[in-house]
Amino acid sequence: MRKAMMIVLAAVLIVLWLAFCGFQWSWGPFSGLHDLKTRSLPGNASAYAPEHVETLPESPLKGKHILFLGSSVTFGAASQGISFADYITRYNGSVMTKEAVSGTTLVDSGPDSYVARLKRLDPGLCPDLVICQLSTNDATQQKPLGGISEAGPFDTRTVAGAVEFIIQYVQNTWHCPIVFYTNPRYDSEAYGNMVDLLLQIAEKWDVPVIDMWNDAAFNTVPKEKRILWMADPIHPTQAGYLEWWTPYMETTLYRIAGE
Repeated sequence: MRKAMMIVLAAVLIVLWLAFCGFQWSWGPFSGLHDLKTRSLPGNASAYAPEHVETLPESPLKGKHILFLGSSVTFGAASQGISFADYITRYNGSVMTKEAVSGTTLVDSGPDSYVARLKRLDPGLCPDLVICQLSTNDATQQKPLGGISEAGPFDTRTVAGAVEFIIQYVQNTWHCPIVFYTNPRYDSEAYGNMVDLLLQIAEKWDVPVIDMWNDAAFNTVPKEKRILWMADPIHPTQAGYLEWWTPYMETTLYRIAGE
């Protein structure tokens, strides 16, 4: 009897933990609870929905197939599943493949890592551009940074190895440009170290980085705007993506599309 009660208690605790993860971080089978939490935020008001964004008659990204690879920030975990990917697609008349799973890492430590999901994509997808998120989860989960390799194979169990693998895989498989993007500033020394590493790798491979971390002017935001634009220090609202992130990112994307 005592053993049965312990099993039941353990099962209840697991369910409660999964529910908390879903509510707090949009992870796991109860991720829908997070939508309930964030739905009422002013920055997720219906006025900011993508359907209210007018498509440009002409854009360097018009008709381009863009693959967005990332985790919760690319997915839009605090913004009802809407992110910069949706606004870029809508505004520019692009075609979107959003390969984003909340809670996942660049480092290949599970079936939903960036590396694992990239390998599962159809090689015939043929995107014109790949936009990859420097995941905050690698910093939060204290994944090893590793070092830049002189040549492959790359150790995808480290951040450096995963980033280099992704660059090489995209270039060899689809022969298209790849651009990485960072989060804006938040309180994380580990993520700052990841950004520094990414910039070194980007220089080696000659790939662009949309560096929102190091842009002091971009990060100088009035308090009332930050409250509207960010659901928490990492995840934007729809207003944050639409009014803050998307215009900044498009500057780099237009330049790449014009090259």
